[in-house]
Amino acid sequence: MIGLALLLAFGGPVPPSQLVITTPRGETRLAVTADAGGRAMVAALPLATALGGGVRVDGAWTTVVISRQDFSFLPYAALFRLNDRLEPLAVASIERDDSLFVPYQFVSEILPRYLGELYQFDRSAGRLVQRGAAAAPGPKRLANGLLPGHVVTVDAGHGGADPGNPGRFFPRGVTEKDVTLKVALLLEKELTRRGITVRMTRTTDVRPNLLQRAPTCDASCDLFVSLHVDALDTRKRRDYRSISGFSTLIIGEENSADADRVARTENEALRFESEADQDLVMGPLAYILKDLQMNEYLRESARAGALMQANLEPVHPGTNRGVKQRNDLAVLNTGRRPGVLVEMGYSSSPSDAAFLLSADGQRQIARALADAIVDYLLEFEWKSGVRATGASQ
Repeated sequence: MIGLALLLAFGGPVPPSQLVITTPRGETRLAVTADAGGRAMVAALPLATALGGGVRVDGAWTTVVISRQDFSFLPYAALFRLNDRLEPLAVASIERDDSLFVPYQFVSEILPRYLGELYQFDRSAGRLVQRGAAAAPGPKRLANGLLPGHVVTVDAGHGGADPGNPGRFFPRGVTEKDVTLKVALLLEKELTRRGITVRMTRTTDVRPNLLQRAPTCDASCDLFVSLHVDALDTRKRRDYRSISGFSTLIIGEENSADADRVARTENEALRFESEADQDLVMGPLAYILKDLQMNEYLRESARAGALMQANLEPVHPGTNRGVKQRNDLAVLNTGRRPGVLVEMGYSSSPSDAAFLLSADGQRQIARALADAIVDYLLEFEWKSGVRATGASQ
């Protein structure tokens, strides 16, 4: 029955279990899955990525950008929008695990129809070929198992006129901004060594706009990582010396008391921004943007945070304080990709401060975070169905 349904839907052979995409960059294989009715579907994000494009959310619509052409889908509606026209589909697109899946028909018929000068489809082989591309072996995986092409944005918290917290147990003249920059630069080197392209929000003692940091991780970027140092108010907590550890914060609604404290501390940097910029975080539009981000990327951000906590635990002298959610973290609220804020330790803890200040401690943090990012990207490839030709699975 499933095969018959597919045959009727597409007017041809039943689609293969994998879709092969051949471009000048190499060959990519994507898993072909099925919706509840057994009709063939393909994950939109890895499809667009393989073709050098991307995916963005436009209100209720999700837009797949390929060769600078916008194909917009309304999940669970058998139609798509192209150049302000609505066009029918044999099968509706669906959402699964917060990701869009488009009908196999989009690859086998729609792309060759509207972008025929660029793409042709071999139905019998289940292969989409970019014209001029040789059917060469696909890209080889890197030594760590990743496919090449991943991009991560690293944000060294604070900077310039914004020192961050002064550091109760930091030497005079050393503040949070100095530690975050040192670790960020080490993390850049570690990720580059692992074959990942890194975008830095700053590489010197400057202060990028707080609300323009996360957007540097755009549709071509996989993860935004902001580095910070926590601190307790030594006037209010007599036990501040004994509180140590590391945590990761993400955008979400489970607002714990400790996450509230961290958010208030980190959001003090908003005082350096204009009132208009502050409205992007605290105004009415901010709630709409946060809802979009939480609905789409909560699961991915939470997984990235969990992996960072797991990788930091063996090397950090402090307590693993877990992944926390907060819905008003300024540096994350303007992001449109999965993002995390890592509190690498407490400057109000003598042991954490010593670890954060030491060259060895900084290297261990950078390596642990880089390992976590690789683990996250490997999982993302697996869940999205991206495979390299000839790669061991």
